[in-house]
Amino acid sequence: MNPPLRCIALIDDSPADNFLHSLVIKRTGLALHIEVFEEPELALEAFRDGTSEAELVLLDINMPGMNGWEFLDEYNRLPPDRKQAEIVVMLTTSPNPADRERAEQLGILKGFCEKPLTEEMCRRLVAEHFPDRG
Repeated sequence: MNPPLRCIALIDDSPADNFLHSLVIKRTGLALHIEVFEEPELALEAFRDGTSEAELVLLDINMPGMNGWEFLDEYNRLPPDRKQAEIVVMLTTSPNPADRERAEQLGILKGFCEKPLTEEMCRRLVAEHFPDRG
């Protein structure tokens, strides 16, 4: 059986978190491919030039240089045909209620999850946002 998603992208400056989250996603079998970006600017470049295949993006908030909010501002400015990711979800350790409220106010964000990513969270996100893909 084919995975329901072609690609999930992780945008997080932590190599350890990216390693762990990649393992979790692989164990679920929900994506054919995982793109990992430790620098949000590189993820934006992949969206701009059309090389990203991500349908689901899991985005950290607190990163040096460009943070998650700044990434979203730039992503929102991309032409519609370059916004390949159908769903963008914050995946963060931030306990700040203001971050959750801000995430809910942005039309582009479809969720807010706390790290670490679990298999159950992955399955829930796919079932909730891609119900037609089984």
